[in-house]
Amino acid sequence: MFIRGRDAYGEQFLELAKTLDISAIGAFITSPRPLAVGEMITLTIPAPSITSSALVPSGMPPIQAKVKRCQEAGDVQLIGVEFLKPIG
Repeated sequence: MFIRGRDAYGEQFLELAKTLDISAIGAFITSPRPLAVGEMITLTIPAPSITSSALVPSGMPPIQAKVKRCQEAGDVQLIGVEFLKPIG
């Protein structure tokens, strides 16, 4: 999953994050950057391109989310986000 937004220091970024858990209303991800609670971010889930025989869509539109929690865990941040609009 890609994260785009502003980090806790106000710098804009685009990072690849690892998804630990995801549901229709939110996600738990890792990030190399600390994010501020309350910050709005955009999440993009990459997917393979469509071929004539593919049954899976090529991707989802970007997901707007709000950071609900951020906790340091070694060299990464554990980020809990809530989607502004449920997916699915």
